[in-house]
Amino acid sequence: MRDFSTDHSALALNTATLGHNLDGFGAGWSPERVIDACAARGFGGIVFWRRELGDRASEIGERVRAAGMQVAGLCRTPYLTGSEAGSEDDAKAAIDMAAALGAPVLTIVTGGTEPGTKGLAESRKRLADRVAALAPYAAARGVRLALEPLNPMFGGNRTCLMTVRDALSVCDAVGAGNVGVAVDVYHVWWDSTLAESLAAARGRIFGYHLCDWLENTRDMLLDRGMMGDGVADLKAIRGAVEAAGYDGLCEVEVFSAADWWQRPPEQVLDAVVARFRAHC
Repeated sequence: MRDFSTDHSALALNTATLGHNLDGFGAGWSPERVIDACAARGFGGIVFWRRELGDRASEIGERVRAAGMQVAGLCRTPYLTGSEAGSEDDAKAAIDMAAALGAPVLTIVTGGTEPGTKGLAESRKRLADRVAALAPYAAARGVRLALEPLNPMFGGNRTCLMTVRDALSVCDAVGAGNVGVAVDVYHVWWDSTLAESLAAARGRIFGYHLCDWLENTRDMLLDRGMMGDGVADLKAIRGAVEAAGYDGLCEVEVFSAADWWQRPPEQVLDAVVARFRAHC
């Protein structure tokens, strides 16, 4: 397992940690200011949200690389299932943006259950069909698609995948080399089968997302903890992720409307570095 206690070059910032994924939150820094601040602190990479990029994806990607960092990924496709699912053209536009940015991975948060259905089987079949249709388009543009399972509390409206095992079953159904999984501590820390599922995911883990689960979580979406403030066994999870062959960047993604999004961004970034070295 890699030692991050004195080296945080594997650290990436997901800009949601600064509140950039939702209107009305964060300090409103431009992508350029975020890039410069991360580079000054020795981050290895950045993950942006589509809403930040507009028609500037290529320009922003070049700025990241010129600063000596990687674009680690892009968040995210429109939902592919459920009542809020976008169109295939919407999903392809997200793939095009990832390619323009130079992001090797585009995260998929699936969306909820299909209208008029019960349970999950039909929704997962629809998901597999839509991902299978998108995979060749993404592969031709050098983009990998990472299915991100969400905590079961998001089942119904945001996801039809609750575990890494669920995500792998869709990967198996699709059968494309550029379709894998993203492992987010917030969503998987509770799963007693996680180690076995991660072992089965060897070669198919395309992203690893860091935060913590607060013992008394007040908001299921917007009250994640900074690493070390919660109850997730971060080192054990990373150990299993790396044992499955993952050696990429570790992406800090903290949704925290009442706490971290209220703090100065410089303070948040400094805390991310310190917590990454101490707890991850």
